[in-house]
Amino acid sequence: MSGNAVRLQAIKDVEAYVPPAVSFDLGETPGEVFGANVFSKTVMQKRLPKSVYRSVLATIDHAAPLDPLVADAVASAMKDWAMEKGATHYAHVFYPLTGLTAEKHDSFLEPAGDGSALAEFAGKTLTQGEPDASSFPSGGLRNTFEARGYTGWDVTSPAYVLENPNGNTLCIPTVFVSMQGDALDHKTPLLRSQQSMAVHAERVLRLFGHEQPDAVVSYCGAEQEYFLIDRHFHLARPDLLNAGRTLFGTKPPKGQEFDDHYFGAIPERVLGFMMDTERELFKLGIPAKTRHNEVAPGQFEIAPVFERGNVAADHQQLLMTTFKRIAQKHGMECLFHEKPFEGVNGSGKHVNFSLGNASEGNLLLPGETPHENAQFLVFCAAVIRAVHKFGGLLRASVASASNDHRLGANEAPPAIISIFLGDQLAEVFDQVAKGGATSSKEKGTLMIGVDTLPVLPTDPGDRNRTSPFAFTGNRFEFRAPGSLQSVGGPMVTLNTIMAEALDHIATTLEAAVAAGTAFDTAVQKLLEELISDHGAVVFNGDGYSEEWQVEAAARGLPNLRTTLDALPELVSEPALELFSRYGVFSHREMHSRYEIGLEQYALTIGVEARLTLEIGTTSVLPAAVRHQTEIATNLAALKAVGLEPDLVPLEEISAPLAQLREGLAVLRSALAAETGHGASAEAEHARDALLPAMASVRAAADQVESLVADDLWPLPTYQEMLFVL
Repeated sequence: MSGNAVRLQAIKDVEAYVPPAVSFDLGETPGEVFGANVFSKTVMQKRLPKSVYRSVLATIDHAAPLDPLVADAVASAMKDWAMEKGATHYAHVFYPLTGLTAEKHDSFLEPAGDGSALAEFAGKTLTQGEPDASSFPSGGLRNTFEARGYTGWDVTSPAYVLENPNGNTLCIPTVFVSMQGDALDHKTPLLRSQQSMAVHAERVLRLFGHEQPDAVVSYCGAEQEYFLIDRHFHLARPDLLNAGRTLFGTKPPKGQEFDDHYFGAIPERVLGFMMDTERELFKLGIPAKTRHNEVAPGQFEIAPVFERGNVAADHQQLLMTTFKRIAQKHGMECLFHEKPFEGVNGSGKHVNFSLGNASEGNLLLPGETPHENAQFLVFCAAVIRAVHKFGGLLRASVASASNDHRLGANEAPPAIISIFLGDQLAEVFDQVAKGGATSSKEKGTLMIGVDTLPVLPTDPGDRNRTSPFAFTGNRFEFRAPGSLQSVGGPMVTLNTIMAEALDHIATTLEAAVAAGTAFDTAVQKLLEELISDHGAVVFNGDGYSEEWQVEAAARGLPNLRTTLDALPELVSEPALELFSRYGVFSHREMHSRYEIGLEQYALTIGVEARLTLEIGTTSVLPAAVRHQTEIATNLAALKAVGLEPDLVPLEEISAPLAQLREGLAVLRSALAAETGHGASAEAEHARDALLPAMASVRAAADQVESLVADDLWPLPTYQEMLFVL
């Protein structure tokens, strides 16, 4: 098939496609399914000796050190439980700095001396594995010929059984470190940062009279945006297949202008996919809660209930894997790239962040009268200090070549990191800065004017979708992470900067009380200082406006527009000192993260550039030439019979065709050019040479697409991919 024959066949297949019937089994409820494949506390309580269970529970719930003597008992119970669920293999699951999930499967069966085999799974096998670490990003921490790396069991994140038609696997969440103990993953620093933050949060709680506070943990609720397209179209687009985004494509006649897709009725095929994924997520203990259509056509969102940050990060990776697998089952492809389609909204992964523990609950819950809730005000002020001092690090934590397409556009938060507090809290902190808060804006009621409708309570403040870091009632929402990214990186940064802020607060209050200052007086003075020193980061206005760019600069807030602007924050002196002091990263590890960021940026754009050259040369250019030839042949035929031909159609295609040839030549030359040595030089070449050359090729190619006869165009169009589902 040639020309649009592939596209037409794909559309016929989409029209004829019948989604598989999916639902909970007869008599089965979501509650019965939830956690069915998880080695949960309930399962452990039933299967482990009491002393072992209590020891493991103390580690999970109270951050007690893990007793290595429990490993054999846990491994034996875990193996028996998994094999009863059909598992034949086990895998240490880890999260390397590729941003993806990695795993190595081993069989439970061990050969016996009599020619038979026994199912074995010892404690030492549970606690430690040894995958080949040579081919994972290390940022220069080790030579590529050095292969040894270790995985270590993370007891705080539950093991689970992953189902497959060909056999089930016991999956064990682990950390991944080098032979020298350097972190090669997202989980290790996440656990380190959580531990450090908890130490100082508990110091603050003790000052407020909680003598033995329970372990404080950070919580995360990550909203996930994504696109769905028919798999036939995906396979016919080499750019989507290899880069995750379209490198060519004209804007369709109708996009998202009418806002008719947002929160609209979910298409039947998509709803079937959603129901199927939710059932799988429930079985894995992932608390999926909300599903809806997003702004762009073909775009959707899922949001979970809050979980401990470490578990939430693991579940996010598992969610993306599950979505990819189930989408293919329904004949679709799930796209997590931040900007798969030019000209329509991109996708983010909003990280809702809070702190809490079992005894005090959510420490960012203001209550009905936040002006009287000194403990809340202190923790909220800690967030303000943290974000103001280390906004550049937060920006760096979400920096990537793919997220650069989204951040700063009027569809996502700006690259300037600021905090939205809302009317109620902004007023309270304004009072604090002036000497003490005495009132809070109260909730109201909304009378709609229809007797049959209920009176609706209203919040004391609105929300702000343009803010990158917004207070939303009982948590802060970090809206800058990209949909393709692990939430582990942002959570590491949030935990660490909160550790610094809480350390500062605890140290200041402890010194004041020791000097004889009344605690309430010390708190008031501290809050005044925090707002005075760090209030510049609070902005409740329109983050998309040009005026804010100017005002933010006057306030001293950094505007790190691109990944290459943001990454140097990782190796700045304040960052190196911060992460080292709180035991999250050594200087070596920070420099490695910087090098990996540069390398991933250059590799991503390099792949896209080569794809642009390949598709432009082998698909777009031939289609344009054929179209030009057809017009020229027609003109020659008209002239042969004595008619005066109209040259405008030939001129219309010839101009962008010439621009396309020229752009491809420039891109080919840029790809062949000497970039210099080192990741920094390659990344700068990608930004300064490859990206502009790709943009020129695309501009010409998209103009060509708008002119070429439809039966000659080889690539599925935006109109087809976004609306044929």
